[in-house]
Amino acid sequence: MDANPPSAVDPVDEPHDHDDPALTDVLAAPERPKRFTGVLAALDRPLVLGFVTTLGVLGALILGSALGSISTILVYIVLAMFLAVGLDPIVRMLERHRVKRGGAIAIVFGAFALLFAAFLIWVLPPVIAQIGEFLVAIPATIAGVPETPWFQSLDGDTQVAILAALEELAQWVSSPATLGALGGGILAVGVAFVSGISASFIVVALTLYFLSSLSSMKQAFYALAPARNRARLEDLTERITASVGGALIGSVTLSSLNAATVFLLHIFIGLPFPALMAVIAFVITLIPLFGSVIFLVLGTGVALFTSPTQALIFAIAYLIYIQLESYVISPRVMNKAIAIPAALVLIGAMVGGALMGVIGVLVALPVMASILLIIREVVVPKQDLKV
Repeated sequence: MDANPPSAVDPVDEPHDHDDPALTDVLAAPERPKRFTGVLAALDRPLVLGFVTTLGVLGALILGSALGSISTILVYIVLAMFLAVGLDPIVRMLERHRVKRGGAIAIVFGAFALLFAAFLIWVLPPVIAQIGEFLVAIPATIAGVPETPWFQSLDGDTQVAILAALEELAQWVSSPATLGALGGGILAVGVAFVSGISASFIVVALTLYFLSSLSSMKQAFYALAPARNRARLEDLTERITASVGGALIGSVTLSSLNAATVFLLHIFIGLPFPALMAVIAFVITLIPLFGSVIFLVLGTGVALFTSPTQALIFAIAYLIYIQLESYVISPRVMNKAIAIPAALVLIGAMVGGALMGVIGVLVALPVMASILLIIREVVVPKQDLKV
């Protein structure tokens, strides 16, 4: 009997892998380092990563510097676009009355030019004169407070407290720093007014262009979206522009009514500086929801220096107007605007005022309304589909 079965393989006869020359070379070669791709490759080469990062930072700085140098132009463009969107509902209303768009634009800008000319002729000169009168009257008014009947009717402790506060106010008004700041502020206002006249021509030209080509601009914007999404994009854009236009027109209308009310109250009650206080009311009441309350406190405080009785009459009359505005006028004027929580209105007004001043406050409400509309119509439905 054979000692080794046929199925067994003799270890001596088994082929050895190291006898293959090619395989021997592969086994003898040193192990190559692992190659990385993408971010890992950049991390594996720190010099390249540092160079690319430096280029990115330099590019960002150059872009930021370029945007900063043209920031004024960007403000003009944004303001002109908002004005065009705000005036578009009026132009469309005229178009519905069978007026061609070119004629409607001419009518709107003709009315605007007449209003601006009326402001320059009848409003601006008395406002400038009353600013000077107000600055001159401050020291004399403060010094004459102890002689007024209402001050003498107060108790001794209250008189001492008021006199201390008035003394601090008088020192602040008469200090060189305050006078320099007021002079610099008046000079800055004058320079800003002159520059604003030149800037207004640029804004008017841009607004005319945007208003005349607004429909074609919208169609070009719709064409950028896929065909299946164009109908929804068009609906959303039309709602946003209608909301922006309604909010802008509504804000300016409410502020104008506030200014007219303040002017008439000052005339009827006999308070000084009616034109100046009306302009201040127009600017402050551009702040939605809270502007009227802020001016109520400010206007009553200024009227106190004339007479407590007149200040009380002004406070009561203006408070009645605020209620009328809140419950009767504002719902009719702002019927196309989107409801915004009061906290978001205040935050938007503060951010807009910090970034762009009065213009930022004016556009804060429509911008906030547009953002909320996009969140409600686009973001929330997408999140609802995720289960």
